[in-house]
Amino acid sequence: MCSFGVACPYMAEVVLFHHAQGQTAGFLAFADQLRAAGHTVHAPDLDEGRTFTTLDEGVAYAKQVGFDTLLERGRLAAQSLPNEVVYAGFSLGVMPAQMLAQTRPGARGALLFHAAFPTSEFGGPWPQGVPLQIHMMEADEWVQEGDLDAARELDKTIEGAELFLYPGDRHLFADNSLPDYDERAAGLLTQRVLAFLKDVWVDRQQCQLHGLMLGASSQTIDEFDRLIGTRGRGPRLPLHQLIELSVVSSAVPRSAN
Repeated sequence: MCSFGVACPYMAEVVLFHHAQGQTAGFLAFADQLRAAGHTVHAPDLDEGRTFTTLDEGVAYAKQVGFDTLLERGRLAAQSLPNEVVYAGFSLGVMPAQMLAQTRPGARGALLFHAAFPTSEFGGPWPQGVPLQIHMMEADEWVQEGDLDAARELDKTIEGAELFLYPGDRHLFADNSLPDYDERAAGLLTQRVLAFLKDVWVDRQQCQLHGLMLGASSQTIDEFDRLIGTRGRGPRLPLHQLIELSVVSSAVPRSAN
């Protein structure tokens, strides 16, 4: 229930970028898990149909093509999508995800899996009010040369950032088609991601429509607008706080239409 006292959708729109091994079965399965929870997920293929047996092979391809080229492919993939999305990336896919979260206005959040970069890498500070989650294994050798330090700095300096470090040394532990998969850690990561998407996303337009159709009062709608802003562009309250506002709507008389 939201502040209208009716059931409202809280579905996020996510742009999810794959890791260096491409769109593996496990990566696509993760995207499907988010879709099964009701979210819209776009998963651009930056490797143009290629997949790689090992991470080293995938990284070698990325170096051959050029990281700038992959970033540009990511930028172009998001160009036709709404600005108000959550950007997410696995490992190498963190590059376009973090770049877009920092530089494309309107981001609703960012999810960085298995990698992180200093904000200076993309030319400026982290945008104010954009929440962030970072997930890594603490002994993963791939994050020891800069990524882990960058993640800790992001966690320390960005309001609304959360860094989750999992025990172990595996890299792509959330991809269930790869040897690095860790069922327990991946399950916990998925739970945290789904909670994050609920907290950062309230579809104000659909809630308003539902409220009007069910006779919510104009006072209730105005209160909702005041708290989250038109089209969700104002202060972004966590979903659990919006749920508590149902008490407000229950105390306001419904319109007589």
